[in-house]
Amino acid sequence: MQRRQFIKTSVATGAALATAPLIKIFGKDKKYKTALIGSGWWGGNILRCAIQAGESKIVALCDVDSSHLNRTAEEVKKLNGDIPKLYRDYRELLLKEKPEIVIVATPDHWHPLIAIAAMEAGAHVYVEKPICHTINEGKAMVASARDTQRIVQVGTHRRVSPHNVSGIDFLKSGKAGKIGMVRAFVHYPGGPGTKIPDSEPPAALDWNMWCGPAPLKPFNKTIHPKGFRTHLDYANGQLGDWGIHWMDQILMWTEEKYPKKVFSTGGRYIRQDSTDAPDTQTVNFEFESFIATWEHRLYAGNEAEKTNIGCYFYGTEGTFHMGWLDGWTFYPSDTKKQIIHQEPKLDEPDQQNIAGLWSDFLQSIKTNKLPICDVEIGQRSTNMSLLGMLSWKLGRSVQWDGTKGLIDNDAEANKLLSRAYRGEWKYPGTV
Repeated sequence: MQRRQFIKTSVATGAALATAPLIKIFGKDKKYKTALIGSGWWGGNILRCAIQAGESKIVALCDVDSSHLNRTAEEVKKLNGDIPKLYRDYRELLLKEKPEIVIVATPDHWHPLIAIAAMEAGAHVYVEKPICHTINEGKAMVASARDTQRIVQVGTHRRVSPHNVSGIDFLKSGKAGKIGMVRAFVHYPGGPGTKIPDSEPPAALDWNMWCGPAPLKPFNKTIHPKGFRTHLDYANGQLGDWGIHWMDQILMWTEEKYPKKVFSTGGRYIRQDSTDAPDTQTVNFEFESFIATWEHRLYAGNEAEKTNIGCYFYGTEGTFHMGWLDGWTFYPSDTKKQIIHQEPKLDEPDQQNIAGLWSDFLQSIKTNKLPICDVEIGQRSTNMSLLGMLSWKLGRSVQWDGTKGLIDNDAEANKLLSRAYRGEWKYPGTV
């Protein structure tokens, strides 16, 4: 049998979406008073896109680590000449600056409180994924957005990424046939690692405020900066990080809004470091018309599995891979047909598509229409990952009623939909 050739396709919808966000139709001279809360690596990526769009005056930055704060302030000054006020406490920023737009790019456990406070202060919000650390926090965020009538955009930027958009269009067209199973996965290289002893926090860091409503644990260099994803008091591991993007791709494709049953298993079989998230995990999501699975491991990167990230959609006409750096590819069941491939179009740095998402956010503010990654959409994708983690913690399956936002007839499981907050911090209500 002859090797099938790759052919590249360009889907009109994806191409249009790639260019449309760059066109500013409304109010060219309008400058929104914009504040960034969480001024580290990823917050800087979002802020650069806001500055590039040309419709923001950066009035304030906030971070509990003054080294991040000062570095980002210097970059803002170089990029557009703005000299933002610097804050260590977001509450003071909101009170004094009264921003019209707030970017929330803190660690996950802070997203709900800051986003809700910003909405209540009158700001539209761009919040990073996952929107929350527990499911009931997400409910409160959606309720607050509707009550305050603020626009809330979630950072699931693959909703506007050209190859992701065209790939979903390809699947919805029926060219892959009827899809019965989706497999989402992330396989990263790594190894056991080593224990890093706790230490005093850096002088520039307010560690108590960094922990905020979450438990106050001893400072460890594996948590801050960037490492918090694998510490379960502050995030939800690989499933709560990378998994959100691929859960979102599944929900972008299907007409169903949530799985009805979830079961997860996994553990720490390899890692011997200072983290506590599972290094190996699988999750089964039962929908009405198909099954989705998630799998990850944080070790054993290899040459046998050339594709280490994305989703495989298994259909009656063939197998479709939705990837990241490698675009998407459709492998027809009929070996006489050609493989179809589309290359990605990704922005730098960090191979993302924040600029398109930011443009959509601005247009939603101007037109008062829900954005492409509205908070309720972000909530559903976040919930899939959080339900997987909840099942893993319980060690058994759960039956999810997505309409009620509850686990059917399971008081023990429903207790895990929220968690106690520390000290002065109050768990958000649903308005």
